[in-house]
Amino acid sequence: MPPTPATDPNTLVEALQWRYATKAFDAARTIPAALWSSLEQSLVLSPSSYGLQPWKFLVIEDPALRSELRPFSWNQAQITDASHLVVFLAKRTIDGADLDRLIEATSTIREQPIEQLAFYRSMMQKDLLDGPRSALIDQWSTNQLYIALGTFMTAAALLGIDTCPIEGFSPPDYDRLLGLDSSPYRSAVVCVAGYRSADDKYASLAKIRYTAAELIEHR
Repeated sequence: MPPTPATDPNTLVEALQWRYATKAFDAARTIPAALWSSLEQSLVLSPSSYGLQPWKFLVIEDPALRSELRPFSWNQAQITDASHLVVFLAKRTIDGADLDRLIEATSTIREQPIEQLAFYRSMMQKDLLDGPRSALIDQWSTNQLYIALGTFMTAAALLGIDTCPIEGFSPPDYDRLLGLDSSPYRSAVVCVAGYRSADDKYASLAKIRYTAAELIEHR
């Protein structure tokens, strides 16, 4: 059965209108543990192509480490002032072991014989490992991360939590500081979450969006 709707359409639109890329966070406010746990679940439950989940999410809790990352983030204050910092990691490559991992998990969770999943595995193999997409697999993995980023930011808005996605950072320096140089994963995008500062002048600015008539076409 479908879940009971968590909100009504007007509340959803209001939350999206309220959301903005928060420039100044209240460093004294921390997201409550229960709310943060829900946001972590929004990452876990994010959709991905084939359900392959070619990602990891680093939640940076150590204040000293966040201070080290800040100079490599265009010195943006959100890195140290926001309640939480998440580094979204993309898988550098996709190989047969990744496909097998998903097939085995599917077999276990859905109590389905692996033999019945052979066609699905073959389809992934032909597309991601043997097909033209294999030459662009690094970009493909990054694209998947942005689905998770959008899910995370929307979930946060519905919970009244501010976020700011950050591409203004140095991935090589992040990878070095986070010990990712020899990891299967690399830093691709960053997002901070917390509560806006009363001094953030951007909070009261009107949102600039083109009209639905300009952006949405029905055929």
